Amino acid sequence: MAKQKTSKTNAVRLLDQGKIPYDLFEYEVDEHIDGVSAAAKIGQPVSHVYKTLVTEAGAGKYFVFVIPVSNELDLKKCAKVAGEKKLEMIHVNDLLKTTGYIRGGCSPIGMKKLFPTFVHDGASDLDYFIVSAGKRGMQIKLAPNDLLKTTKGQFADIIK
Repeated sequence: MAKQKTSKTNAVRLLDQGKIPYDLFEYEVDEHIDGVSAAAKIGQPVSHVYKTLVTEAGAGKYFVFVIPVSNELDLKKCAKVAGEKKLEMIHVNDLLKTTGYIRGGCSPIGMKKLFPTFVHDGASDLDYFIVSAGKRGMQIKLAPNDLLKTTKGQFADIIK
């Protein structure tokens, strides 16, 4: 567990440009780390660590959802808040070319394009939460409202 500002990802650069306060955590990671394990490695409560999931509603229509690592996305609720009939998870092989990030290191901040972004509404009660900084083994701690500001996102009921 270490707080460092040694690596600059797109997400970190965007936060710096926007003068958004954050803390950066870097940790050793193996190929198959999950969010619960990441929380333990950085010494943070699981309830404050969120994952970024990308969905699609057809050709070129992508949506980003940020939810607690211990929860599951409700695709029906997500489709409703996105104004779509149906959403599906993006295929992992399409993640890098669509977002600029890889599985396990996908940040809601600094994707190739600014996609509509929705954050689990439970985050609105938190002083801070933690999301990927854009690569495996790196997390950003910031205020949920600062994430919304940076991504032009909104809070929504999106989990099962």
